[in-house]
Order: sequence, then structure tokens, then C-alpha cells
Amino acid sequence: MALMHSIDRQDLPGTELLRMARRSIEYGLEHGMPLPVRAETLSGALAEPAATFTTLKIAGQLRGCCGMLEAVRPLGQDVAYTAFQAAFRDTRFEPLRRDELARIRLEVSVLSPLERMIVKDETDLLQQLVPGEDGLVIVEGASRATFLPKVWESLPDPRQFLAALKNKCGMRDDYWSGELQFFRYHTTSYAEPA
Repeated sequence: MALMHSIDRQDLPGTELLRMARRSIEYGLEHGMPLPVRAETLSGALAEPAATFTTLKIAGQLRGCCGMLEAVRPLGQDVAYTAFQAAFRDTRFEPLRRDELARIRLEVSVLSPLERMIVKDETDLLQQLVPGEDGLVIVEGASRATFLPKVWESLPDPRQFLAALKNKCGMRDDYWSGELQFFRYHTTSYAEPA
């Protein structure tokens, strides 16, 4: 599950990523699909494989968030895809309406490669987690869920963070199994000004 290729975080063009995300949402309102981005038109970090999450907020409240955990396309294409998904395919929300476009604020997070965590039990996992820094993926069978590092802002206690992630994955707070797998990652995030 680990990503095979990482990009130099110093080269990430945050302004361009946010611009592409917004353009993809605008395009989606008109055409019902993500902004088409041809790989051959991309250069630098935008041409390198990367996984992104795009988050939409209105007045500080979540309005959509979707993303990829693994790099399957160039960064420029991925952000266009995840922005469209967050605006129109997040099943927790109705699709974004045209009258909301001017009020949304975007944040794009570029993920580092996933790192598998070797843990003996829940106590060991909690001791290894770095609050505020680690994004976490939980996997068992076909079930999978993640929290971006930003979620630590609302769930700063590692036990609460893990319990909420288990719930998101359809598990009880106290669930534990030898089949559980955990992966951590970090993000480089860029946000539009409020």
C-alpha cells in the first residue's frame, strides 16, 4: 500500500494547486466532470505522481472532502480530480451549488508516501502516533478509513482520535483484531485565505 514515488515538498506550487482545484470545481459546475488536465502539459512537481485531498469549507464548516491515499496520476491531474470529487461526490453532502462557489474556501493537502506501522496492540499504536503530525489509515479486509493530520485540531487526544477513526471505518471504539493494519502519512497543505 505504500506509495512508490514521492516528490520534493520544496517544489510544490501551492498557489497553482489551489487555482487548479478551483478551476476544476468551476468546470464541474458547467460540465459535470473534473477539469481535463493533459499530463503532457504539466511540468515540475505538477507532473510527478502524487496523492491529494481537497477540502471545501463554507464559513469554517466542512462542505466536502475527498482524496486519494495513493499516487495514481500526476499531481496536477490528481488535484483536479479530488477537487471535483469533494465538491460534487462527497456522499455526506449535496453537490455544490453555483451560488455557493464564491463562499467556499479550499485547502489542498499533498500526502507523503504511506508508512506501514508495526504495532503489538492498541497501547503500542497510541504510543507511536504523533498528534498534530500523523495522518492515519486503518484497514481491515475491505474496510478502510483515514483521518488527515488536520483532524487532530478537533480530536487532540490520541484515544479519541483512534476511536473516531474506528467509528468512521464501521468499528466499535474498543474493537481490536490481529487483522487490523495501520499506515501513517504526513501532508503538506495549502489553503486559500479566509
